[in-house]
Amino acid sequence: MFLKLKKTATAMTVFGAALLSAGAANAGAIITNGIVTLGVNDSGDLNVRGGTPSMTGSTSVVGLRYNANNAEATADGCLCEGWGVGLRSLNIAGYANEAAGSGGFNLVSFTSTASTAVSVVQVGTSMIVTHSYHPSVSGNLYEVDVSVKNISGTAFAAGDLVYRRVMDWDIEPTYFNEYVTIKGVPGALGVANGNNVRGTSDNGFANSNPLSAAGSISCPTDVDFTDCGPSDHGALFDFEFEGLADGATREFVTYYGAAGNETDAVNALGLVGAGLYSLGQTASDPTTGTPSTFVFGFGGEGGVLIPPVTGTVPEPGSLALAGLGMLSLLALRRRKSN
Repeated sequence: MFLKLKKTATAMTVFGAALLSAGAANAGAIITNGIVTLGVNDSGDLNVRGGTPSMTGSTSVVGLRYNANNAEATADGCLCEGWGVGLRSLNIAGYANEAAGSGGFNLVSFTSTASTAVSVVQVGTSMIVTHSYHPSVSGNLYEVDVSVKNISGTAFAAGDLVYRRVMDWDIEPTYFNEYVTIKGVPGALGVANGNNVRGTSDNGFANSNPLSAAGSISCPTDVDFTDCGPSDHGALFDFEFEGLADGATREFVTYYGAAGNETDAVNALGLVGAGLYSLGQTASDPTTGTPSTFVFGFGGEGGVLIPPVTGTVPEPGSLALAGLGMLSLLALRRRKSN
C-alpha cells in the first residue's frame, strides 16, 4: 500500500507539471455497451471522474469497468492509463495520461454518444492522431480504432513513427495486487523482423511518452508470460511502424474489455482477431479468472497491427432506424403484391 501511495504521489507530481503543457485533458465521456463501461477523456486516454462508486466503493473515477459486478480495473489509486506517439528522428512526441504525464499535443475535437467517443489531437506540425471508441462485434470488448496521419510535409522512414499504450491494472476487489498476463509477443521484434512490436513490459506506471524508457516491475520484458504476480503492476506495449508517406495515414485497432472468467475473455479476443494482448486478474483467482478478467488487446497476429475492418458496429439508434426501414419496405411489398 505504501508503495502504491508513493507511486501515486510521484505520478501526480509529474502530472501537475504536465498541466503547464498543451494537451492536459479537461473533458470526457462515460460510455457503455451494456457489458463494459469506459471513461474516455477528450485526449483519448481513460479514467474520467464523476461516475458512480465502484464495486469496492473506493473510486468514482471510471476507467474500465465490468458492468456485471461493477468492478473497476484502471482507476483505483494512480490514474495511470494512456497513449503516446512520437518521431524518433525529430525527438518529438505527444502523449496523454491522467497521472503519468501529458503534453506535446493540441486538442482538435472530441465528440461522444452514449456508447461512442472520438478524440482527435494534433502533435506539432507532424501528426494528427485519432482514437475512436465504439462497440465491437464482441459484447465483452470495446474497439478503439487508432489512426496517425502524417502532416509533416515529408515521409516518415521505417521505424521512425512509434506508439505506446500503457495501463496500471488495478483489478477490484484486490486492487494494488493482481496477476498479469501478456501473450502474442513475437520472438524477434520490430519492423526489421516483419512486425510492429518494439517492446512490452508490466510497468503500468511508465510515462506514456514512447520516447521514454519503459522499465519493468516484476515480470519479464519483451516476451510472453502468464499469471505473473500478484503485484501492483500493469501492461505496456511499444510499437514501431513501416515508412509513412506525407499525407498518408497508418491505422490499427486496439480493444479494451472484460468478462466473467478467463475463458470468455480469451474467446472474445479470438472473435475479434486480437492476437497480442494483456489480461488483468484478481489475486484470488488467476487460474480461471473469476469474478472478472479484464483484457487489453491489439488486432492482428504475429505482432503485426492491422487496420480496422470497414463497417463498424452501428449505434443502437441506427439499428432501430434500420429495423423500421426494413419493416416499412416489407409492408410496401405486401401492399404491392396484394
